[in-house]
Amino acid sequence: MKHLLPTLIALTCLLEACKPGTGKDQVSDAIPVLTTGGQDMPDAWIDQHTGHQVIRLVRREGNNRSFYFHNNPFIPATASGEGDKMVFYGETPKGNQLFSVDLQTLETEQLTYHPAPISGEIVAPRHREVIYQSHDSVFATHIDSKEARLLFVFPEDFKAGITTLNADETLLAGVYAGEEKRAIYEKYPKKGDYFNRIFEAKIPHTLFTLHIATEELKKIHQENTWLGHVQFSPTNPRLLMFCHEGPWHLVDRIWTIDIRSKATQLMHKRTVHREIAGHEFFSRDGQTIWFDLQIPRGETFYLAGADVSSGQEKRYALQRDEWSIHFNISPDQTLFAGDGGDSTQVAQAEDGRWLYLFRPEGDHLVSERLVNMQHHDYQLEPNVHFSPDGEWIIFRANFEGDTQIYAVAVEKSSGEEE
Repeated sequence: MKHLLPTLIALTCLLEACKPGTGKDQVSDAIPVLTTGGQDMPDAWIDQHTGHQVIRLVRREGNNRSFYFHNNPFIPATASGEGDKMVFYGETPKGNQLFSVDLQTLETEQLTYHPAPISGEIVAPRHREVIYQSHDSVFATHIDSKEARLLFVFPEDFKAGITTLNADETLLAGVYAGEEKRAIYEKYPKKGDYFNRIFEAKIPHTLFTLHIATEELKKIHQENTWLGHVQFSPTNPRLLMFCHEGPWHLVDRIWTIDIRSKATQLMHKRTVHREIAGHEFFSRDGQTIWFDLQIPRGETFYLAGADVSSGQEKRYALQRDEWSIHFNISPDQTLFAGDGGDSTQVAQAEDGRWLYLFRPEGDHLVSERLVNMQHHDYQLEPNVHFSPDGEWIIFRANFEGDTQIYAVAVEKSSGEEE
């Protein structure tokens, strides 16, 4: 998000005698200090409880939603003077469509105009495409030209869904399950109703890859259990991560598979009653799988990382109120962020409704509060992402009533204290 601060100052000063600049003091003078949420917010403000700047990153009408925490939404700029772009979902009269926002100018562009509902949060940065699915068909749209192409149509006996793209952008992957699973979803659409039923049904699930150029569909792994959370390594095109889905205290969840040799590896083995590990994601260099670890559930909290090659783990302790539904890692891999949680979730935190920045220190994480989320309904998970330059944390929230996309500065504004 390079050069974003001058743009913000120009937008917020409006008719005031304020000229664009890059100094933090200038930003503090121009932007109001406010309680976040519970009211209509300006395009930029400083959270009065944390001293960090918050901006409305997407400024189009309608609801807007950023990607799930481990799905990369960013496309790099092609030339100097341009901004990196971020892909997101925006509400339109014809349903949700994919859009991009320029992280320098904040200009938005609609990318898809698909007539039927679409799903999928897959960006191909090298090819500058977004990949998505509608019913049984997979499409790609070019970020710049907006040209759309059909990639693949699933056969009648294999109606599956794609979820991830490998590092060299040659293969898509996903998971297939039969009609029994779809029937449970249709009869019990709420997660609290379908979750245990799907787990207990022991329905056959199949991991597959799809070669984009040749349209070759390969079934690479099958189990009579619920498989999900499928993610390719960001650096190793052969390595795929998946999970055994279901109640976390009943499953050894996190696995990898080499898509050529078909060798699988369990990344974390539970050792005590009601231990849980989940919401796994790769480090930027692909060397570590990070995950939420609780030993046991709801009592002792860690952000843990397992080395992909050796399996050796490192653990950073957290306090209950610092626990987050999802964590993420900065581009330089020195910082983490978390999206907090309310008292109804696993940590049952009394004061956990914050966005957090975490700095590793020894065997624990030192937290800094970024945004007060007291007016956010956590039925919508914020799903934090670091911006490509590492200076902002992007998230979705409903603290104004509708769903919108915001960003908070990693650095605190000058002169502001918690």
